[in-house]
This record gives sequence, C-alpha cells and structure tokens, in this order.
Amino acid sequence: MSGRAPLFATLGCRLNAYESEAMKELAAGAGLHDAIVVNTCAVTAEAVRKARQEIRRLRRDNPGARLIVTGCAAQTEPETFAAMDEVDMVVGNAEKVRPGTWARLAAGQDGATEKILVDDIMSVRETAGHLIDGFGTRSRAYVQVQNGCDHRCTFCIIPYGRGNSRSVPAGVIVEQIRRLVARGYNEVVLTGVDLTSWGADLPAAPRLGDLVRRILKLVPELARLRISSIDSIEADEALMRAIAEEPRLMPHLHLSLQAGDDMILKRMKRRHSRDDAIRFCREARRLRPEITFGADIIAGFPTETEEMFSRSLDLVRECGLTWLHVFPYSPRRGTPAARMPQVDGAVIRERAARLRALGRQMVAEHLAAQHGLRHRILLESPRMGRTEQFAEVMLEEDGPVGGIVEAEITGHEGERLTARACA
Repeated sequence: MSGRAPLFATLGCRLNAYESEAMKELAAGAGLHDAIVVNTCAVTAEAVRKARQEIRRLRRDNPGARLIVTGCAAQTEPETFAAMDEVDMVVGNAEKVRPGTWARLAAGQDGATEKILVDDIMSVRETAGHLIDGFGTRSRAYVQVQNGCDHRCTFCIIPYGRGNSRSVPAGVIVEQIRRLVARGYNEVVLTGVDLTSWGADLPAAPRLGDLVRRILKLVPELARLRISSIDSIEADEALMRAIAEEPRLMPHLHLSLQAGDDMILKRMKRRHSRDDAIRFCREARRLRPEITFGADIIAGFPTETEEMFSRSLDLVRECGLTWLHVFPYSPRRGTPAARMPQVDGAVIRERAARLRALGRQMVAEHLAAQHGLRHRILLESPRMGRTEQFAEVMLEEDGPVGGIVEAEITGHEGERLTARACA
C-alpha cells in the first residue's frame, strides 16, 4: 500500500465516527501514508475483544502498513494493545485529535518513535468540536457538541477513556450548523458522550435546552434538528419547552435508562429512579404526542434477580419504548460493578434475548400504528429514508437524496415501513 492515504477502521459510537473523520483530515494535512488507524471502543469487554480481532485481521490483510491503535480501548488499556505484535503505535483519545500528533506520526514514518503516546485524559479541558463541520450521509450530519462525562456509574469505563465533561461553545456550534445547512444538509444531529451535561463548564452554565432553542432561532433554514442520547433526569425546562413548541426538533429521544429496578439503579449509581423514567416519558408524550423513545438497557447487571429483571421488561411497556439498545452486562476491570457478585453468563444471555424480543415486538406495534398516516421522510438513498421519529421507510419510487418528501405509509416489512409519495 506504498504511498496510499491511511486506512481508517472505526468501532463503536457516533462520536468515534466523528473523530475518525477529523483524524482523516489531520492525517492528510500531515502527509501520513501507508498506515492503518483503528479507532477502538471500550464500552464492553466484547468491544475490546472485537478491536483485537479487527487489528489481527487488518494486519493479515496489510502486512506492510504501520498499524496505529487509538480510541477508548487504547486510552484505558494502552499496554494491552502495545503488547500485540501486530501494533506499531498506541495513541490516546486526547492525542488523536491534535495536529501535532499526526505531524509526529508522519515524521516517524520509518517507525522511529515510542510505541505508546497516551497521557492523562482527566487533565484534558478542550474538545475537538472545531476540527470538522460534521459528517454523515448526504442528508444527515453529526456535530459533536460535548465530550467526556463527570458521572461515575459503577459499570462504566467510558469516563476513563473520554475524561471529564467539556462543552463546545454555542457560537462555534451555530456556525458549524450554518455551514452544514449551506452545503445542503437538511438534518443535523447533536452528539456527545453525556449530552445533557452540555454547558455546565461554560460561562453562565447554559443548558442543553438553551442550545437547542438558540440553534433553531439562529439557523431558521435548518429543516430538522435531532438529539442523540440523553439522560432523562437531566432534561431541563428549556429542552422540555422545545419538545413541546419546536416542530423542527425531531420527536425522537434515545434515553440512557439502563434498568427498571430501583435497587439495581442504585447499585449502578444512576441518578434516576424507575418512577422518574416513567414520569419523564409521560410528560414528554403529553407535550408531544407523536414522540418515540429508544433506550439503553443492561441485562444481567451484578446481583440482578429474575424479579429485578422483570421490572426492566415492565419498564419497556410502561415507558412505551420502541427502539432498544440491549447490552448484556460484561465486567470492565477497574469499575466497582466488576467487584460485585456476578450473574451467570448463560442467564445474562437469556435475559438479553428476552429484552431484544420485547424490543422487536414494540417496534412491530409502533410500525403497525403508522399504517395510513402521512409522514415527512428525509431520504438517505433514492428509495430509503426516515420519519421524524426515526423509523426507516422504503418508498415505491425514487426521490431526491437528502430531500424531504411527504409520503403515506402503506404497511411495513420487518422493521421497515413502506410508503408511497404524496402527490
């Protein structure tokens, strides 16, 4: 692969994907070539295993390239990856978005540099929000507005990979979105590690709702604004008003709920109770009746009994959750939950399967309820797009990619709606 631009392999979340786009620009600007960059995830032990597997595959397929490992797993376990024969360099999460790192890597094309370049992530105060104007399909762009997390949930390794919470200033975000809209994007998604903590470290400590309303006011030509994942207990009054009053704020929220049993939530060191989650969903649905919810839920957290798990199943129904992200619990070394009494692995897998089955049932019920309704569809390809509630739709005829078309729902196949464009 002599003289070629670096190959990037991205694992994990949207924020990783955003940062991979930034790294591509930095690597190109530095003149780095003949390299493979693996941007890893550390959210579960399985994610780390998959990263190691991907590294070995990429080395087999590209024997002559330098292989650089970065991302959350590289930050939390640098020695693990440095010990792999396939790996030439391990780069931390803060270092990966600094131009000087890529200049250093390019200058060391002959390999004459130390193997681990990972510093203390907790000392980082800046974000990389200024690096790129977003990424995505031709129709939807993602904009990083926040990074890191100040909370310490007992199961979570991510703060040790991402550092403490820090926010991109609102003015920088607004200018980014203006440029994206000028380039033809109809939808922008705000993304971060702990999105509802946005603003706490900025002057006057604005809240996420203030940012949402500011964007919609100052960028009136933006057709659709979407929020990625939020912690419902931290939803502020301005955000709730925006849900009720701003039709350009999409009626879909992904909630970090994690469990439906109060004792498990307490052992997770979550900041909400079961009743808090139910109240939030009822209030948001009262303010915006068409709103849909996704949620993260962990199956088999340490000490979880069958009765405790059943409350997570019940919560899916009581909150009317549609799109579930189910995580079978896996212990992360260095977290308090790893030292708690563990649930048997077979039981964890069986509970995760039941949660996923319920999730599929909830999706089917949601899709069936859309039959005969009209939706505004943002097209991601000539015949595929998404509703404002983020359901996938297949159209009978081609439409303009990136455009928004009104369509009548005719049915559903699997987890996709079918529709015909309205005249």
